[in-house]
Formats: sequence, structure tokens, C-alpha cells
Amino acid sequence: MSDDWRTDRIGAALRGANPTVLRRLGAGFAVIGDVQFLPGYSVLLVDEPGVQRLSDLPRAKRLAFLSDMDRLGEAVERACRRLDSAFRRVNLEILGNTDPYLHAHVWPRFAWEQPESAGRPVWLYPPDRWRDERFRLGPRHDAVREAIGSELDALGSPTRPAGYPRATP
Repeated sequence: MSDDWRTDRIGAALRGANPTVLRRLGAGFAVIGDVQFLPGYSVLLVDEPGVQRLSDLPRAKRLAFLSDMDRLGEAVERACRRLDSAFRRVNLEILGNTDPYLHAHVWPRFAWEQPESAGRPVWLYPPDRWRDERFRLGPRHDAVREAIGSELDALGSPTRPAGYPRATP
């Protein structure tokens, strides 16, 4: 994977050049996370590069984005439950503290997590989890990628407000 797409993730997704894209949804792109220390970590990227916060969207598109976040969350939940019997739940977050574009994090949580991390926000995981090569997205994550994509397909496109495109695989 080339690193240049990382500097403009949304633009690269719109051009079909972001290799992390799982599916195009109604108001954004479902992507697999760059790090996979919690296998199945995914992100919903808004499909408009200039949008920084949820409130920047008109109400109909805002609701479509939130619906896409729900759909991605359910897909991650279904996929992770199928792939790992220790799956517990999904955490959904829209933070916006670091990257200057609207995005939502979908974090699967597992019973095998260490007690000092299990009940805390993912952002408090030790720094090595974020940088260790063994957790970097790669071919070993193809099964979870395919499982989430299949679940997104199975969930289908939710009802969209007039003027918004249907989700496409």
C-alpha cells in the first residue's frame, strides 16, 4: 500500500485509490482501520472532504451519516461475533480531535483484552499497540475485511432521503 492516499483519505476514496475502503455507503465510506490490535476496527469516512464536523452537514445528510455509522457498527458486530467467540460489544465514537474531517470510529471489544484496558477507552491502550508492526493492517486481516464487507452487503442499504445515492459494494 502506498502512503500517499493517507494524506487525503476521502479524496483517495472518491478516486477509488484508498485501499482500506470496504464499501461505499450512502453518506460515506466504510474503511478498515490502519491498526488491528482489536481485529475488525473500522472507520466511517464522510464522503465530502471539506466537512469537519457532523453539524457541517445538512440535516438529511447528517442523518444518513449516522445511519451509515449504525450499519457499519452492526456489520462489525456480526463479523466479529462470527470470527471470535470472545467478542463482547462495539464502541462507536465521533471524536474529531486529531483528523480535520468527519469520521466515526467503530471499535470491537473482546473478552480477551487485558483487564487494565478492557473497561477503558481504546485511546488509553499502550502506545506500542498503535505502532507495533504486527498490528498494522495487512493481508492477515483479509478474513475480517471480507467478513465485514459481507455483513455490510447482507444489511443492505437503509432507506435514504431523496437525492442521496444507494450504497454500493
